Amino acid sequence: MIYLDSAATTFLKPPSVCRAVGKAMQTCASPGRGGYPAAQAAERTVYQTRAMAAELFDCAPEDVCFTSCATEGLNIAIRTLVRPGDRVVISGLEHNAVTRPLHNLDAAVVPVRAPLFAGKAWAEAFSEAVTPETACVVCTQVSNVFGAVLPIEEIAALCAGRGVALIVDASQAAGLLPVRLRAWQAAFVAMPGHKGLFGPQGTGLLLCGRMPEPLRFGGTGSQSASQAMPEFLPDRLEAGTANVPGIAGLGAGLEYVRSLDHTRVLAAERRMLRRAAEDLRRLGSEVWTGPDQAGVLSFRIPGVDPVEAAARFAARGIALRAGLHCAPLAHQTAGTFPDGTIRASVSSMTQPEDLLALVRTAKQLYF
Repeated sequence: MIYLDSAATTFLKPPSVCRAVGKAMQTCASPGRGGYPAAQAAERTVYQTRAMAAELFDCAPEDVCFTSCATEGLNIAIRTLVRPGDRVVISGLEHNAVTRPLHNLDAAVVPVRAPLFAGKAWAEAFSEAVTPETACVVCTQVSNVFGAVLPIEEIAALCAGRGVALIVDASQAAGLLPVRLRAWQAAFVAMPGHKGLFGPQGTGLLLCGRMPEPLRFGGTGSQSASQAMPEFLPDRLEAGTANVPGIAGLGAGLEYVRSLDHTRVLAAERRMLRRAAEDLRRLGSEVWTGPDQAGVLSFRIPGVDPVEAAARFAARGIALRAGLHCAPLAHQTAGTFPDGTIRASVSSMTQPEDLLALVRTAKQLYF
């Protein structure tokens, strides 16, 4: 299989990730639930992963809370900051993990729109939209549909200057682009463990610049006599039994990410995507690409339903994703709603030959 769906999950993992999961299942019990060796091994594993994440993402270890995915983290962040009727400014590229919680809270959502791959225009649009009445800004760092990188530093500075809380969805950025909780003065930054951090599915991180309101209530191994959740992190968000094998695998993924030269990885990914975009466009495909793009390339074949096309690619051994990518707002912004696009997404493990095979198969099937 030629795997080009890393924006959904990095199916290709470093071997160390699988080894770490297996070792944890054989050696670790539950952290904070005993003083015997297996519980202590779990505590060390969890803390080491937490500390590594803090080092990578510009925060203290206690600011790093483990979640099951970015969606859980975004739900916690949004429910902490937003009340029904609040005015919330979001980018016009947000995932349903942002828009559905806001809809459920009946927030007054203001989507900001600008041309794809036009960072200055996005910064100006946010500047116009963020008013004193704004309760919160929620912004993706990289579009999961088009790979467009938003000017998160400028947006963060804008929010800090106007005293508006910021939530960043770093789902497509973590592990590839800088993520800085303190420097951004963000309220929260959410990310999955299973994408650019190369951890297992069922893992995620929420970086907390503010004290969050928990979604789950239960045992934490601390302050057990109290019926209220602890008022300190990370215990406040980590009720229940920790996913120690998943966290161990995430730790191995973070070690792999830390070993990479991110400037070289990003440059290599952009070269591959630019070459594929040029080749697909030359064949006659409609392609969405630009100078500031990370990890993702969307395209359409004229007259062909994207989902049908992806199925035909899959029959030839090429894994893509098609449709609306759980981000209908992004497709409305780009004018690709309701049919969506075909998405090819890469990681540091993707080879140039994988994109060449995509182009070659597109030519064989449609051109």
